[in-house]
Amino acid sequence: MVNIAFLAVSFIAVVMLLVAAVWAFQEQIAFQPPRPPFPDPGLTKRVDYRAHDGQSLFAYVVGDAYQSCGLLIAFHGNADLAIRQVDWAHEVSERTGWSVMVPEFRGYMGLRGKPGYVSSGLDAEAAYAFARDSLGISADRIALFGHSMGSAIAAELAARHQPAALLLQSPFTSARAMARTIGWRVLDIVWTAISRLHFDTVALVALLDAPVWVSHGTDDSVVPIQMGREVFAAARVKGELLIVPAASHNDVGTEGGQAYWRWVTAALGTNSPPSCLESGQG
Repeated sequence: MVNIAFLAVSFIAVVMLLVAAVWAFQEQIAFQPPRPPFPDPGLTKRVDYRAHDGQSLFAYVVGDAYQSCGLLIAFHGNADLAIRQVDWAHEVSERTGWSVMVPEFRGYMGLRGKPGYVSSGLDAEAAYAFARDSLGISADRIALFGHSMGSAIAAELAARHQPAALLLQSPFTSARAMARTIGWRVLDIVWTAISRLHFDTVALVALLDAPVWVSHGTDDSVVPIQMGREVFAAARVKGELLIVPAASHNDVGTEGGQAYWRWVTAALGTNSPPSCLESGQG
């Protein structure tokens, strides 16, 4: 009996320690800023602005935001950098006639502050406000893109400010569902109490009036492809679901090739102003 009681107490202690560790470090696990050295931005245009709480932020802007068909605000994943998206942004701009803004999050690429669930929302809101107030882009000319963690951030921003379109690449359904996939099932019953990550993309896209476009790779070992399918199935207004054979988490664009770029241009082209369509852009 003593051994059984000892084992039971030990098991409970281990579970409590695990719960405490997840509570304390969950945002460090979810947000993983790469360490320096960072890529050289070269001549890429950089714009600086501040979040509502005073945090200094910046973004890279590709294309002429004043003359383009619209502006695509693109949020990168948890272990990525805005500067690494610049080549992709150039191709988007060249193929669609849209300009692209790639915001950086606090704690990334030398910015002070710690990234987290609440701060990611503040940072995304600041990028959107800069696009509206400083670049002068109207709401109907702004589309949102997100990859991986960025897809959840983009979906939350879309719930606050309806975009022309919402493009989600390798999205997960919810933070809670992601926790289950990495073996935290034991925490499921106390998730509401311990979680500070409230991302729930499936619930958000079900309420959006904007078209939702989803792309996902069949060989994604980070976010299961089934999650991408579930996000698209839940969307109230559906754009297109692009499944890319043999693509993993980070190479949907390169593996998808022309099919991927058709997906991007269709998502933005269907929402371009008539002047862009008439001129052959978008």
